[in-house]
Amino acid sequence: MLLPLYDSNPRNRIPFQYVTVGIIAVCAIVYLWQASLDPQRAQEAVFALGTIPAVVFGERQLPPELLWVPAEATLLTSMFMHGGPMHLIGNMLYLWILGDNVEDAMGHLKFLIFYLLCGLAAVMAHMLIDTSSTVPLVGASGAISGVIGAYLLLHPKAYINVLIWIFVFVKIVPIPAWIALAFWIGLQVVNGAMDPGTGGGVAFWAHVGGAVAGMVLVPFFKHKDVPLFNGVGGRGQGAPHRPRPGHARQPGGRPAAPWGRKDDDDTNGGSDDTPTEGRRAPKIRLRRPGRGGVKRPWH
Repeated sequence: MLLPLYDSNPRNRIPFQYVTVGIIAVCAIVYLWQASLDPQRAQEAVFALGTIPAVVFGERQLPPELLWVPAEATLLTSMFMHGGPMHLIGNMLYLWILGDNVEDAMGHLKFLIFYLLCGLAAVMAHMLIDTSSTVPLVGASGAISGVIGAYLLLHPKAYINVLIWIFVFVKIVPIPAWIALAFWIGLQVVNGAMDPGTGGGVAFWAHVGGAVAGMVLVPFFKHKDVPLFNGVGGRGQGAPHRPRPGHARQPGGRPAAPWGRKDDDDTNGGSDDTPTEGRRAPKIRLRRPGRGGVKRPWH
């Protein structure tokens, strides 16, 4: 099992990630509302508020009792619905780990707009692959994929501490963000190409659409003085560390003075704060509710 735990990539501009936490809170509240419904009503909520391509494109119609919002509005409402507790927890974990640094690079309002645009792009990508699909699409994964794409361009040299658990072997390992996230995006493309229609319940092309939107939009939403392809502000547990060329290291960890004598404060055993930590690719999924159970309410 691979489980991302935390990072030490500090925020530089904002004191707190209000938008990230707000999105997590809204998704949690919506899911608690879903869970409070009886099974029949909960399934109806998914059909009413999830995105159904065939309904959005006018090929099918929902019965009047399920027209809670206009079909076009479900492109937004579906981002806050989830198919189960693990679906919610997994998505929110990755948003918590990744979102603060992207919000820090953009600011609160721009990050909120960015997040919603990535979610819309993800849903559109999914719908265009199969415009006649009658399976409702729910989940925040498409929007979070946009956050992944943005983070890949903002902090490719970052690391994230990942728990590796194989039987009795348990270890926390730092994974380079550019390797992990690029691999994850590539995996979505391969899986989507192999099974473009259903994806076994996973909307791979929504992930791809969200990630591409994130990479395209981040240069326009980040603050002008925030560079792309930047490192991080902190160093993770076990992250690789390489001394700068031409500077020998003293036992305390600090570079030796180039003129051959110790600095006065070397008795403090200075430490190196070279930033090298970041993120690993999440394994996140948009859920399509099961095909069994409640009969689809088509006219």
